[in-house]
Amino acid sequence: MNLDIATTVRVIFVLILFGVIFLFLNAWRGYQELKKIHFYLKRQEIIRRLTSLVIIGFLIAIIGFLFNSFAEPIVYRYYPPSPTTTLTPTASMTPTITLTPTITLTPTMTATPLYTATPFMPAAISSGFTSTITPNPKAVFSQITFSRKIDKFIHPLKPEKVFQNPISTVFGTFTYDNMIRGSQWTALWFRNGELIYSDPRPWDGEIGGYGYTDAQIPVENWLPGTYEVQIYVGEIWKVSSSFEVTGNPIPSTLTPTLKPTFSITPEGMSTPIFMKTPTIGSNNTPIP
Repeated sequence: MNLDIATTVRVIFVLILFGVIFLFLNAWRGYQELKKIHFYLKRQEIIRRLTSLVIIGFLIAIIGFLFNSFAEPIVYRYYPPSPTTTLTPTASMTPTITLTPTITLTPTMTATPLYTATPFMPAAISSGFTSTITPNPKAVFSQITFSRKIDKFIHPLKPEKVFQNPISTVFGTFTYDNMIRGSQWTALWFRNGELIYSDPRPWDGEIGGYGYTDAQIPVENWLPGTYEVQIYVGEIWKVSSSFEVTGNPIPSTLTPTLKPTFSITPEGMSTPIFMKTPTIGSNNTPIP
């Protein structure tokens, strides 16, 4: 049976709790039997033994709770997780039943798909790359988990797939491996297929660990729709994940300070997107 680190920590913690409960039950039975003993010295000896059991039980319980809280982060510090490689999706349709039509219609227009099965890096974004280090093609990223907040270990707090307005920030957390410090990476944020936010920068994290990307766009710009986040290493797509936003955003009373710049979207249309400095974006610091 193969157990991951998190499951192993939980199993050991449960076994410790069972041990504490066993000690307390023995101490309780001993105190009940103590009422039947009338010899003073014998009673004192049993009281000391039972008191020792209770103290040991409390100490083991404290150790168990400390182990459950800190063991997993300490293990990850020396053994970073290795996420499973995400396969590139391909469109494959396997019909089960073939119908023979009696009348064949000749279409007057042929629909042309706007997107390919595999996402690609827009040229307007790749032209602004600053890194000169060749990325590792074997770099891997896990699926992205979305939440409004993360803890100090870059773990998502209350992950969600559907966010209700108002929204100030959405974090996309992930695990990664085989990254090279200084190589180019990019997180692109789309709403209903339209690029609304990008964060290209050189990688400043470690080889493997936990990381995140966040979009701190104004609250009034979190419009309802389907949002998708794509992560690239160099110009190579690695992973995509999506979430939904519902409800109308709260109008801002402040004068906007972001200036839109134009880039080419996959449809070939010029669309304004909001760019930000590298001080806001992904933090790929491994677990402390």
